[in-house]
Amino acid sequence: MSLFHTIRIKQHERGFWFRHGEFQGLVQPGEYTIWFWNRNRDRIEIVSTLTTKFEHPLADVLLARGDVRDALVIVDNADNERALVWRDGRLAHVLGPGRFAFWAVPYRLHVERFDVNTFTLSHPRLQAILGHGEASRWLDGVQVGQTETALLYRDGVLIDSLNPGLHVFWKGTGRVVWKAVDLREQVADVAGQEIITADKVSLRVNLVVTWQVADAVKAVAASADHGQALYREAQLVLRAAVGARTLDAMLSDKETVGAEVRDALARRAETLGLAVRGVGLRDIILPGDMKTLLNQVISAQKEAEANLIRRREETAQVRSQANTAKLLSDNPALLRLREMELLKDVLVSAKATFVFGPGDLAEQVRSLASVEK
Repeated sequence: MSLFHTIRIKQHERGFWFRHGEFQGLVQPGEYTIWFWNRNRDRIEIVSTLTTKFEHPLADVLLARGDVRDALVIVDNADNERALVWRDGRLAHVLGPGRFAFWAVPYRLHVERFDVNTFTLSHPRLQAILGHGEASRWLDGVQVGQTETALLYRDGVLIDSLNPGLHVFWKGTGRVVWKAVDLREQVADVAGQEIITADKVSLRVNLVVTWQVADAVKAVAASADHGQALYREAQLVLRAAVGARTLDAMLSDKETVGAEVRDALARRAETLGLAVRGVGLRDIILPGDMKTLLNQVISAQKEAEANLIRRREETAQVRSQANTAKLLSDNPALLRLREMELLKDVLVSAKATFVFGPGDLAEQVRSLASVEK
């Protein structure tokens, strides 16, 4: 039986030397011989440095020794601190409060420490950090779309308005919530609202409102649902505009009504943090009996207009004939020419040959025409 016991510690290993259970020191790589009879007194515990994070039941005792601390990278985080540990350029650990130790070899370690009171985490490698398995315990993030903004609240207080992109913040700093706000132009159909006009006619009006969020902070603070609030305001404004007009005024000038509604609604929308881009009266729906009556009125109006046009044409025709008669009376030669044109029209279908002698040609033609008859 050998009187000695040999222990070999490889390059990627370290040894913890205990005597009678008390830690004596760190043992570096090499070969060590222990007297056989002392093997129960002296014990060397071998650990691998390939497991970067140093964990041991007696960690506090071991870290009290300078030689152990020199072989380790120690991260001691206060309650308001977090740390990222990079191993050979890759994220290895995300650390919360507490004391942590990592073997300094054989890997190249880099530690980044952060104060969570700054709340947000700005880092060139956010995607890599969020993809780590330990990140969800200490970090949270919000992805804001290209057409959105997001309002970030901590403990009920607005702390930031987030532009499009990825935003990451530390957990454990209060109750954090965020609300996304769509900045795109939207359309509200105010449909089927029944309104009574100034002349007591009941009708239904469909209104189209184009709008978008102009001030996200004001829009969220002013109403729980700014789209519904604008819809309600559009109903009130439309009712006021239509109720102040007669039916004829409504039908004859819808553009003016739309402009009045747009101006009034724009002022109210501004208090909601919204901007009205356009307003239009899409449909005006009358009751069935009112439609029949209105059609009769329109038919009567059109018939009266047609009669007026006919009277004007008859008057113009009579005036033209009177002017022609006066012109022929004042110009005998023109009268004779007109007579010849009329005789030509009378005889155009006659199949006969006439020879005229000397004398009044018109008298001869008239006599022939009377003979033909």
